[in-house]
Amino acid sequence: MRFDPFAGFERLTQQMMRERQGPLTIPMSAFRRGDQVVAYFDLPGVMPEDVDITVERNVVTIRAERRPAYQEGDEVIVDERPYGTFIRQVFLGESLDLDRMTANYERGELQLSVPVSEKAKPRRISLQVGDQEPQPVTAESGTRQGAKAKS
Repeated sequence: MRFDPFAGFERLTQQMMRERQGPLTIPMSAFRRGDQVVAYFDLPGVMPEDVDITVERNVVTIRAERRPAYQEGDEVIVDERPYGTFIRQVFLGESLDLDRMTANYERGELQLSVPVSEKAKPRRISLQVGDQEPQPVTAESGTRQGAKAKS
């Protein structure tokens, strides 16, 4: 490795800027898979015991802490990895069942799975016309199936 006399200065500047900016944001991706909403959060180098997940109303907050790998007395040559507190808040809709949310952490990736609530799933509704038996109606289209109009 080549000696860089400004590396320590650059590292110190980055650390100071990071402290002023506050916690770093956790990158994520989310999608719907059938009756589940699945979200992945990148937390490389974070130990499972340093991940905290809380739910309040329909807001999920993920807080994680990554500590530097070097110890007291180590001579740091290069340190480009971000560390400190990472946080992400996700606002979830009313159509999800947060009581049945699950979390799995593996290989630096946190996965949250939230089922869609039963009341938010599409369903069929019976339609009764006058004295006739109730006729099925598709909730999405609102059209009657097999019902005859009265004249």
